[in-house]
Amino acid sequence: MNAPDETTAESNVNGEPLASCGTDPETGVQRDGVCHALPERDPGRHEVCAVMTERFLEFTDVMGNDLRTPRPELSFPGLEPGDRWCVCLPRWLEALDARAAPPVVLEATNESVLDEVSLETLEANAHGTE
Repeated sequence: MNAPDETTAESNVNGEPLASCGTDPETGVQRDGVCHALPERDPGRHEVCAVMTERFLEFTDVMGNDLRTPRPELSFPGLEPGDRWCVCLPRWLEALDARAAPPVVLEATNESVLDEVSLETLEANAHGTE
């Protein structure tokens, strides 16, 4: 169950209440639009809210994760450039190294990612700064 106060209990990378990443398509491990940090339910760490780009979609497909093809059995609609999606922190970091990282929506990216990536790196890759 996802009580409304669960969303406000989590913070974004700026230390403010965690905003919704997106509802069209509905993202997040709980498909409630929020990039929750739920280590016991989400070992993939879908905590980075990113705006999909063609380059990232190509990169992740080559890495073995096709994000374009709908998978209704997994409540996955398939993505296209411009969609906002909670992506896995490890994949985002791989894409960063390959210069294919999608821009990050800071207000909707969970502060938990700061254990692996600096705020400065996230800010340098923030949506609206590319």
